[in-house]
Formats: sequence, C-alpha cells, structure tokens
Amino acid sequence: MDVIDKIKICGLEQLTPYQGRAALIDGEQIALFYVPNQGVFAVQNWDPIGQAYVLCRGIVGDIAGELCVASPLYKQHFSLVTGVCMEDADVRLNVYSVKIEQGSVCITC
Repeated sequence: MDVIDKIKICGLEQLTPYQGRAALIDGEQIALFYVPNQGVFAVQNWDPIGQAYVLCRGIVGDIAGELCVASPLYKQHFSLVTGVCMEDADVRLNVYSVKIEQGSVCITC
C-alpha cells in the first residue's frame, strides 16, 4: 500500500484570490492559484514555452468554461485542472492535487 504524503504549503488566508503565488517544494517551483468557490489549484511554475519560472505571475481566467492561467510571456493558456496548453495540446504542465485542511493549503504527493 502506498503512503500518500501531504505537504503543508501555507494558510489559505495567505493566498489572494485570482493572483498566483510561488512555492518551492522539494526543489521544484509550484504556482498556486486560489479561485473562490472553485478551490486552490497548483501547477508547475516553469513555463515550458517561455522557458522561465513565471506562471505564478500569469492571469487567471477561463476559455469556454475551462479555468486557465495565461503565461505572462507569450500568453499561452494552460488549464489549471489538467495542465494542458490550450493552444498546443502536446504541451502540458505538471498538476498537483491540493486539499484544504483546517485552513491550510496542502499538496498531496
């Protein structure tokens, strides 16, 4: 049986709605996005197209009902749910499972 590790990242109150925050987890940069009434989403902070750690500075929105973040560099849109780039389905971000427990944002690995 696999043991699922939970890593506490921050308190939910430390996240500003619709604005990204970066966290360093085991040497990897993660971008966190709090969208009220939908939850907290976590994706890799590395933009594979722009080749920089910038996704936490992207703009949150949706395209045809799909919640996404637009890269601040070349403006590609990445799904916050699946990580898929909406302009190029062959490009994808790592997505992390997020749980809110007693007001704390936790990532499960």
